[in-house]
Amino acid sequence: MKKAKRMNAFSASIFAELAAYRQQRRHLHDEWIDLSVGSPDLPPAPFVRGAIARYAEEPNAYGYTLKGIREFHEAVADYYRTAHGVVLNPETEVTYVIGSQDGLVHLPMVFADPGDVILVPDPGYPAYAAGVAMAEAAPYFMPLKEENGFLPDLHAIPEEIAKRAAIMFLNFPGNPVPAVATESFYREVVEFAKRYDVLVVSDFAYGELYYDGNKPVSFLSVPGAKDVGVEINSLSKSYHMAGCRIGYLCGNADVIRAFAEFKSNLDYGIFWPIQKAAAEALRYGADFCAESRAIYQARRDAFINGLAEIGWEVDRPQAGMFVWAKVPDGWTSLSFTKALIDRAGVVVTPGHAFGPSGEGYVRIALVEPEEKLRRAVEKLRASGLFERLAADRR
Repeated sequence: MKKAKRMNAFSASIFAELAAYRQQRRHLHDEWIDLSVGSPDLPPAPFVRGAIARYAEEPNAYGYTLKGIREFHEAVADYYRTAHGVVLNPETEVTYVIGSQDGLVHLPMVFADPGDVILVPDPGYPAYAAGVAMAEAAPYFMPLKEENGFLPDLHAIPEEIAKRAAIMFLNFPGNPVPAVATESFYREVVEFAKRYDVLVVSDFAYGELYYDGNKPVSFLSVPGAKDVGVEINSLSKSYHMAGCRIGYLCGNADVIRAFAEFKSNLDYGIFWPIQKAAAEALRYGADFCAESRAIYQARRDAFINGLAEIGWEVDRPQAGMFVWAKVPDGWTSLSFTKALIDRAGVVVTPGHAFGPSGEGYVRIALVEPEEKLRRAVEKLRASGLFERLAADRR
């Protein structure tokens, strides 16, 4: 059966490839520790789980919602006002998404024509590339380099590319690079977007997961941001509701209206109890988010400190649920990943899977308890891969 040409842009995900490789090597280790997929291992708050159960008992809960319910939209607006000082009209500047990936993949189909350029962070979340391919647009990779604080250099974007650009994706705090944007950088983004008529899409999925009290800046909090862009978020990471598949898009009213019109042709809304529970999470989840931050920060510190003890010096992330680690000299991202599987039974994600500039790094997800992360360090120590690094450190 003939497949559409656009499917040539898609292939098996790196996670499927890693799973297959691990299956081939399953006899090598009694214990495996998988730190490759960024799926939260913690449950939602008890009050959120209770709300889902309570509302699911309602006999009338099982019809189409068709769109985001008013209570959910108002909760998003209340959250932005309280958390970021941003005023949103819940009727015109907020809409639902079935998880942030829904919005990230579909937005280019609404705002980019075939041949348009879409500016994407490199390395970046794979959903951006999927959206570009679905819209039959052309990606332009904005390298995230250590010397620039892992922020794109907007001045390095050629004039002819900027003039063809329809959308710019940004992701701070990021995946896979857990960098945090500054307000001054976002001011540059607003100026760039106005000059070249570019829609800015800020992926803020890790906005509540930050460390050492350094709260990330919401793009929408910067003057002029709503004139040129939107912010997308989900409750997957911050509220541990990944399987619930609920999030929101907010900001520029024209963008929200066009996207909602597009969505009305795709689906029939999100299960009403999930929307009700999500509204409660946004309104009453501040303490829960603070507890989650403390758990992840303790994990981060235990893991980074352990890696330092075996000679692998890795930057301490400022936010997010990932560690972005340089591979030792003499390895590629993929060869090092396979060596960790073969010799330690620890699974991470090679950086090249996130774009050309990801080569030379691996992404490690902090999705296991402290004790298991410490065991992962011990398995790495026992692998022998880091003996020279440890000796050099001594």
